[in-house]
Amino acid sequence: MNYQGRHPIFDLSAVRTYPLKTRKNKVELDGFVDCARLRAGEVRCSAEPWFRNGQRSGGDQSAGLAELARYIAQCHREGKPVAVLSGAHIIKNGQIAIVNDLIDRGVVTSFSTNVAGTIHAFELALTGASSESVRDALPKGDFGMAFETGAYLNCAVQAGCEMGIGFGEAMGRLYCDDAFRRRVIERALRGRSASGEYLKPVDGFPHADSCVFARAFRKGIPACVHGSLGTDIIDQHPSYDGQAKGAASGADFLVFTQEMCKFTRGGVILNIGTAVMGPEVLLKAVSMVTNVGFKPDGLWTGDFDVRPFTFDDDVRDESKAYYYFRDQKSIATRIPKVFGGVGFYFQGLHEQTLPPLYQLIARELGWR
Repeated sequence: MNYQGRHPIFDLSAVRTYPLKTRKNKVELDGFVDCARLRAGEVRCSAEPWFRNGQRSGGDQSAGLAELARYIAQCHREGKPVAVLSGAHIIKNGQIAIVNDLIDRGVVTSFSTNVAGTIHAFELALTGASSESVRDALPKGDFGMAFETGAYLNCAVQAGCEMGIGFGEAMGRLYCDDAFRRRVIERALRGRSASGEYLKPVDGFPHADSCVFARAFRKGIPACVHGSLGTDIIDQHPSYDGQAKGAASGADFLVFTQEMCKFTRGGVILNIGTAVMGPEVLLKAVSMVTNVGFKPDGLWTGDFDVRPFTFDDDVRDESKAYYYFRDQKSIATRIPKVFGGVGFYFQGLHEQTLPPLYQLIARELGWR
């Protein structure tokens, strides 16, 4: 837009960036989960607390994970949907390999994350590493300023908007559509030096197989990105286009909502490490599809996070901290209760809770 407001705005053109390959990173692809090793290994379930329909269950998490795994396997055999909503952390900590494998095998039928998820996926696909040190970069004004991350992602969203596609599909095309990728890179580097200063993956991303957006695009399932404005490092760059980001994310919300129309005979929502975005997007989508006659009867949910479970559906105390995190309230309790389903909450680090769920699914479906 051509801003004509009454207050001055920051001049993004003055922002200084640097080449991504000069940055030190905290995580690398060699930390990703090895799914083949998991399938062959012993199932070890966490002793952290777990809850079924808001009630604490005894023992370790094996009974709850096994029940959820059995239903996920049943959904796969019966053609019912299994959706994953996640924060960005499982992408950078390597647990996304589990989701990737479940997408490849046709178990997961849609995936959603925030824009931070696209950032880690992009950097890992391009360089095999991600996650800068905020502590070290912030005093120099370098936090979030790697050129390729901002420019390529922003330009992909802009090009996607011009094509009339959503944020997640634009991400998939960046890795899997040669013509689209070249268009994005050409746009991002326009006016830049032709030297080898910047990484230019014209012929493809070296580590695209690690990327959940590439896996989803190749499989033909939706990968949705639910973004907000001013919350992501790509918003700091001269290439930032708030209109494009908002339009692309808005389209993905409607793609996600359309997917929710498929849950009228049951299905599973797995919410992994997103305590606000995922629950709020799901709550609105569920209300919308119910409004137009696609009530998600018998919906099962599995919520995975590190916080103790404290929500009581009969108590809505706005003075308590738990009130402001929505996963335990909406996903683990309220939505399955309203629609006659089952809601689980598994407390613990994702590397403790997700591998055994995957192993149990694999055993239910006879994978080797």
